[in-house]
Amino acid sequence: MGVPKFRRPKDPNGERSPNLFVANCGPAVGLSYEAIASVFSTFGKVKGVYAADESGARVIVSYSEETSAQAALNSLHSRPCPDLGNRSLHIRYSVLEPPTRQVNNSVTVSLAASELNIPGLYLVHDFISAKEEEELLAAVDSRPWKNLAKRRVQHYGYEFCYETRNVDTKQCLGKLPSFVSFILERISSFPNLDDSTSSSLDQLTVNEYPPGVGLSPHIDTHSAFEGLIFSLSLAGPCVMEFRRYLDGSWLPNSTASTDMKDENPDDCSNFLRRAIFIPPRSILLLSGEARYAWHHYIPHHKIDLVNDNVIRRASRRVSFTIRKVREGPCQCEFPQYCDSQR
Repeated sequence: MGVPKFRRPKDPNGERSPNLFVANCGPAVGLSYEAIASVFSTFGKVKGVYAADESGARVIVSYSEETSAQAALNSLHSRPCPDLGNRSLHIRYSVLEPPTRQVNNSVTVSLAASELNIPGLYLVHDFISAKEEEELLAAVDSRPWKNLAKRRVQHYGYEFCYETRNVDTKQCLGKLPSFVSFILERISSFPNLDDSTSSSLDQLTVNEYPPGVGLSPHIDTHSAFEGLIFSLSLAGPCVMEFRRYLDGSWLPNSTASTDMKDENPDDCSNFLRRAIFIPPRSILLLSGEARYAWHHYIPHHKIDLVNDNVIRRASRRVSFTIRKVREGPCQCEFPQYCDSQR
């Protein structure tokens, strides 16, 4: 069963219910669900305490009886609560929304790629040192950024065109910058890779994500890049999700694009879903099935929940995505996802 969904009435005194929307209250402000339940249970039996949204600072307290919710609201609303850090709670009634269909509203966030059971997916922690991270950030910050709608980017080797989700192989920007040379050398430490693999990589995209900005679900265009995609994370953590669709419904308007609208990931029930926590200084490798058949996606959150721990996004996250530009059509084993074979 998924976590129940609630809506918040505009009138705090109207549409009474056994459920309360409580602001300035939650893990993001240092209050555990257990502590919240303990305080609110003095007014009656608490069925559960749930996150009201992704902020981590608002919760739903659900009672068995409406009279308990009314007593709690009358006693705690807009008053400092000594047992909850003396915080002033802002409380309204909340109404349980009727379920539209059964969906899995949560996904376990793994810490290791091996736990996801996605062939071709690897994550190496502490791939670079803190000092190397600082030097890489200084190197890109000394160079001009290109502004997109929600983030900034830099391109090296070849420029990636977001309109076509491809590259123009006739427009080479030059060799990759010297500040990534040690990364290319270290990449050969991946399983079944050698020096020739890292030396063939010729395209680098640097992305800077401010807090709350993620990445829409997509598969890197098959015809644009070869089968190995490396992504080095700097400065801040994130949770990356992966989806393997069970039919062709992921195709927008039945076209060959492998990019999706950034809809609510809980609104679909036709895909397998996995998630992994990516800390700073780690590098992710997408190869084989993980590269060609699984959409990857970074939710647009300011806070991530990882094994009941609230992880706040940093003031910035910078990723180095390193790839090899493909010179001919893709002939992978996943034609249903391949723009070269559809």
